[in-house]
Amino acid sequence: MDVMKRIPVSEQEADVRNKNFEEVCLGYTKEEAMEEASRCINCKNAQCVKGCPVSIDIPSFIEQVKEGNMAEAFKIIGESSALPAVCGRVCPQESQCEGKCIRGIKGDAVSIGKLERFVADYARESGIKPEPAKEKLGKKVAVIGSGPAGLTCAGDLAKLGYDVTIFEALHEAGGVLVYGIPEFRLPKDKVVKAEIENVKSLGVKIETNVIIGKSITIDELMEEEGFEAVFVGSGAGLPKFMGIPGENANGVFSANEFLTRNNLMKAFIEGYDTPISKGKKVAVIGGGNVAMDAARTALRLGAETHIVYRRSEEELPARVEEVHHAKEEGVIFDLLTNPTEIMVDENGWVKGMKCVKMELGEPDESGRRRPQVMEGSEYELELDTVIMALGTAPNPLISSTTKGLDVNKWQCIVANEDNGATTKPGVFAGGDAVTGAATVILAMGAGKAAAKGIHEYLSNK
Repeated sequence: MDVMKRIPVSEQEADVRNKNFEEVCLGYTKEEAMEEASRCINCKNAQCVKGCPVSIDIPSFIEQVKEGNMAEAFKIIGESSALPAVCGRVCPQESQCEGKCIRGIKGDAVSIGKLERFVADYARESGIKPEPAKEKLGKKVAVIGSGPAGLTCAGDLAKLGYDVTIFEALHEAGGVLVYGIPEFRLPKDKVVKAEIENVKSLGVKIETNVIIGKSITIDELMEEEGFEAVFVGSGAGLPKFMGIPGENANGVFSANEFLTRNNLMKAFIEGYDTPISKGKKVAVIGGGNVAMDAARTALRLGAETHIVYRRSEEELPARVEEVHHAKEEGVIFDLLTNPTEIMVDENGWVKGMKCVKMELGEPDESGRRRPQVMEGSEYELELDTVIMALGTAPNPLISSTTKGLDVNKWQCIVANEDNGATTKPGVFAGGDAVTGAATVILAMGAGKAAAKGIHEYLSNK
């Protein structure tokens, strides 16, 4: 065994998986996991922990994997994370824990994410559950949204003994984990539902089909329903568009709608009640993880699929692994390209897109080189479907129906980064509702910080 190289993980072949919605990565066997864990040098001042937004004791859980004690490894992870099977699959480990791994200086970083995934899957298959609180405090807390921020906050508060109820607007719990991330990256029944059941096993109640701001307001929850604190983890579900001509044509989707129709409403299954218009030639505008998810989904539905992004590959914000998988599967990358108009036929349907080629100039305030139009580079791309994956903003429904809850110019709730406290006493917030669209693990970190903030607030009340 070469300790400088990580144990490779099995995956479906690219030309097989691009025609199905089964999970791409097949994960480690127990033997492979123990061998990979043995590469960890168990640093005394573990940098990997500092790179983890929820501060998992990474060396300790890996040490238990190395010894074959998977139940103990799961218990250690569970002290910090409510969703290890999710994080092991969708976290950007390469820029967080693995990005700080000492092994990665001269060789491959330890495959921390794949080990976390293995432990969580092993626990699920073995019927191992997290441990609930021994004592109840008799205090009620409401959590709005059952995505990663809400589930994490609810799980941590339940472990402390609080009576927690999650209110979810959709008919199924999970938030972005069920409507946003495709089945081939994150299986819903096998993984997401099992993780939610683990949170419920801690005593958390989940009420679906409750739209806060319409069904009931935050003020009513606190004044009439007896909730002493509220956490807002409602995400950022309002899609952004470019504002170019033709955007209202038939065949133009937001990535949110396209992915929700496929993931939550199962449009990819033939004969299902909620089909979606399947284009033959699709362009996805954007370069983030959501753009990769939309493009890889469209490809599996049978379309020739293009990613259209105005910067170069070096500036793609998506995870390297997602870009690599998309390329392997046959997604075409039209980089340094920007749409200027969506062309529409006489019946109101997309027939193509006018684009210009770009070149990179000086860096802008984000540090990335600013794209500039190349003179005389206009051309047309023949299409029948366009998917806008340009990011999302929070829906203003909650903030506009809650007295004393401040938002910034982007409609994001103003909250303290350390404890989630908002401008309204007793109301805390975190995740995409505060930051705008970000990653699952950053939302979990915010949920964890808010749970601590709520506990301190209620302890001192």
